[in-house]
Amino acid sequence: MKCMYYGHSAFSLSSGNTTILFDPFIADNPWTTVKPSSITCQYIFISHAHGDHYGDAEEIAKVNDALVISTAEVAGKARMAGCNAHAMHIGGKADFPFGSIRLTPALHGAGIAGGLACGCLLEFAGKRIYYAGDTGLYSDMKLHSRFGPIDAAFLPIGDNFTMGMEDAALAASWIQPKMVIPIHYGTWPVVNADPEVYKKMTEETYSIPVHIIPPGTEFTL
Repeated sequence: MKCMYYGHSAFSLSSGNTTILFDPFIADNPWTTVKPSSITCQYIFISHAHGDHYGDAEEIAKVNDALVISTAEVAGKARMAGCNAHAMHIGGKADFPFGSIRLTPALHGAGIAGGLACGCLLEFAGKRIYYAGDTGLYSDMKLHSRFGPIDAAFLPIGDNFTMGMEDAALAASWIQPKMVIPIHYGTWPVVNADPEVYKKMTEETYSIPVHIIPPGTEFTL
């Protein structure tokens, strides 16, 4: 499985002919100069409707005829814009041709009236991936591995709007993934966490491997 990291919380996972794009904040993302119209994908997962996550979902979905997957409120927003969408809610699991997605809680604003922010547990290409979305620390993260070992956890570390480094390190110890990939940092001064500090903290304190993906590069999971 290939992971392309665009910076902030925008990344894609690809295997074979299938690409799933997550929180496609592209055009206004200071980490990347990629044009939204150049991104190819079949699915788009959106954790919530804040602009730095919903981002360019509508343009990318329409160019690719991609299926938007999110909470009912965010899926409804995408559908009203003319996109194909699959609505879910927290605790629910849905099967797709690539595997499955189960929505997990995220302690965060939704960016849309009546909605909830979320993360997800993804089953794809023989791997189990946890994407936390924008969230604070919560003790039920300890339950995410009940479905089986988690191969990689994408955790926010930037503080202010999400977990900071100390809480994200503790979250890693509860989730026990094979590796953590830090996200949602360095985009603006208010989230200017140092991923190298997080890596040292998490590996030395909890013995959980951390892999830092420089924005604009690809990594094989």
